[in-house]
Amino acid sequence: MCDCSSCANPLHLNRRRLLFGAAAMAAAGASGWLGDARAAVPSNDIGPDAALKRLMAGNARYAANKPNLRDYSAGRAARAVKQKPIAAILGCSDSRVAPELAFDQGAGDLFIVRVAGNFVNEDGLASLEYGTLVLRAPLILVLGHDNCGAVDATVKALKDKTEFPGHLPALVNAIKPAVEIASQSGAKDLVSAAVRENVRLAVERLKTAQPLLQDMVQQKKLGVVGGVYSLATGKVSLV
Repeated sequence: MCDCSSCANPLHLNRRRLLFGAAAMAAAGASGWLGDARAAVPSNDIGPDAALKRLMAGNARYAANKPNLRDYSAGRAARAVKQKPIAAILGCSDSRVAPELAFDQGAGDLFIVRVAGNFVNEDGLASLEYGTLVLRAPLILVLGHDNCGAVDATVKALKDKTEFPGHLPALVNAIKPAVEIASQSGAKDLVSAAVRENVRLAVERLKTAQPLLQDMVQQKKLGVVGGVYSLATGKVSLV
């Protein structure tokens, strides 16, 4: 008579092989994931033109609703140690304008400073100096957007003598020069024209900001450009 305890049970063996196989695959997958997570942060040792080209290519993907698929956990451990952004963005605080999405970039790719109306103030300037001098981002892009509430409020303050509470008048005063330039141009859409002028003024101020940014621009280590984001299409137009 056969000793059942010594007989190979096919079902038992198949189940055991399946469990061992799954465990091996899980271990291999975990090893690969850890390898990716510990991978070095991609270098930002590229020029301003290359950085801008990468941003605009990403924006084209975003506008076409064809963004790159990403594993956001990959490289997280390496990013905890250092960052190497390819660009610094001075953007508006508007909740509808997210630079990482608009330019289809991943974590650690963009060093972002945001303030309603995307104008340059002392704190923002210091942050951008850090992003370019210390983190070596080769490009600053000033990103405005259409239908900007901060610009619209400034237009109303100047045309309709609207008075705003709290600290809002300081914001209006910062954007006022752009609205005045746009008004002198005779533009039919004053808000739209002021948005573009506001971007241009910020770009010019950053290009000539002493003692750090101007020197980096003159040495061609840093590029400073401006763009306007369309809320309806998602496209960024350089100005």
